[in-house]
Amino acid sequence: MKRILLLALIGYGVWHYYGKEEYESYEDAQEPIIDSQAIDKAKEAAAIMSNYFRCDGRQYCSQMTSRAEAEFFVKYCPNTKMDGDHDGEPCENDSRW
Repeated sequence: MKRILLLALIGYGVWHYYGKEEYESYEDAQEPIIDSQAIDKAKEAAAIMSNYFRCDGRQYCSQMTSRAEAEFFVKYCPNTKMDGDHDGEPCENDSRW
């Protein structure tokens, strides 16, 4: 009986020790990767850009007046056809800018 009780205590101690280690490493993983200041700056930049450009149904490079406008449309507007290779750079072959 003493053996069983001793094994149970050792088992509980090992389980408790390893369980605590996992919990501590889980707490470290909960720190945010992106801070709230970066999120606020991104939202502010998007708000400023939306003051200059509006999604109005245009889809093609020939309908844009600047590269910044084309980048805004690709990023924020649906159904654009300006980034054929999907690398994030619209109107790559347009010689106007």
